[in-house]
Amino acid sequence: MKKWSRILIGLGCLTLLAVSWLIAINAKSAEAKQFELMEKAAELMSDGIYIRAVPLLEEAIGYKTAHTLDAEEALKTAYIALLDTRGFSLKYADLLSLQMNRTDAVPGVFAEAAMYYLELAKIPVALEILRTGIEKTGDEALVALYEQNRYAFQMNHGAYDYVTAIYHSTIQVQKDGLWGLAASDGRLILPCIYDRISTFDIDRAIVMKDDEVYAVNIDNNRIAKLKADAFTFGNYANDRIPFLIDDRWYRATGEFALGTVSFEEIGMYSGGYAAAKIDGKWGVVNTAYDWLLPAEFDGIISDELGRCHIRGAVFALTNGGVYLYVNGQAVGGPYEDARPFADIGYAAVKNGGKWGFIDIDGTVMIDYSFDDALSFVQHLAAVRQGELWGYINANGAIAIEPQFLEAKSFTDGDAPILTEGGWRFITLHEYKKGVSL
Repeated sequence: MKKWSRILIGLGCLTLLAVSWLIAINAKSAEAKQFELMEKAAELMSDGIYIRAVPLLEEAIGYKTAHTLDAEEALKTAYIALLDTRGFSLKYADLLSLQMNRTDAVPGVFAEAAMYYLELAKIPVALEILRTGIEKTGDEALVALYEQNRYAFQMNHGAYDYVTAIYHSTIQVQKDGLWGLAASDGRLILPCIYDRISTFDIDRAIVMKDDEVYAVNIDNNRIAKLKADAFTFGNYANDRIPFLIDDRWYRATGEFALGTVSFEEIGMYSGGYAAAKIDGKWGVVNTAYDWLLPAEFDGIISDELGRCHIRGAVFALTNGGVYLYVNGQAVGGPYEDARPFADIGYAAVKNGGKWGFIDIDGTVMIDYSFDDALSFVQHLAAVRQGELWGYINANGAIAIEPQFLEAKSFTDGDAPILTEGGWRFITLHEYKKGVSL
């Protein structure tokens, strides 16, 4: 902050002296008075007496001449020198606002204002200024400054022992060996009192406590109870949840109406489909027991919640390779490994020991260069370089430097990250302002 202030002060003084000479040549009545005030202020500022220069320059900017903007620049220089004095930071901010609100505002004033607020760690204010400046001027330097800072984040609630992925703005969280439900920014919604908890969908989550399985609403009120004896269960979505009963997996509705068809294993429903295993082979089945992909694969790639089918795309393992199928048709592969697509963006795939990204047609969009990766969500993807995780944008550029022990995908501008103190949550300033990523 001090280095930045000294640079601006020096430039302001030079500008003031140069303009003084120009005004002296072409002085008119208003300009003459303005020049006299500026000249006196320049002399005071050259001696470091900024507090007495301020009223002179404040009067000078009241004259509307060709050099009023130069008087404003000199006044900003004085304000900057006095920022540590009460009231002058507000004066400086007000003058910046005046300049930015003009129809002919120049890009430099937006950059100056943004840098000022960035140094004060008022990142949302700085980003809003840059967006306005870009809209008004289209300046490439402002765009570059915005890109450097648009993924700034704040650290939120935590810490938890473990968390899953965010789903429908909620996330399963574990504390002291018990499970609860939190909002996407980590604020606890359902207390960590359960032996197991499912994802929250429609109006309920399925929980297990003391070998009893029941559904609870967002207020943690019991709304349904499973009558059968279930050893465990999967995640709840599309009004379907899998239960392990007598060594077989059965589907049930949120009201615990059990289906009659059983599987060796079954995942979480997404887009009406789930990975399922019968007779030692995997396929993808819908809620009506129709198979999108027949049960003839060695495996179906699922995310940590158990989802395999998003945007009609599925990654299936066969003959030692992973292949992409879209709407039941083979599209790309083989890959060494893959992560399922999210609702928008590229999927992470592995080849040659490194991770890259493909689009829904199987075209490589970001080269294989990462040690680990998750698929894109909200135009950001978690990637690992060495031992640490960070995030890249859709161009493959680093958006958030690798700094976390582990990282999960963003949803609603929030993402869980693992620190030395446990799982916490970060929130993107821009997303919370309603700005699309």
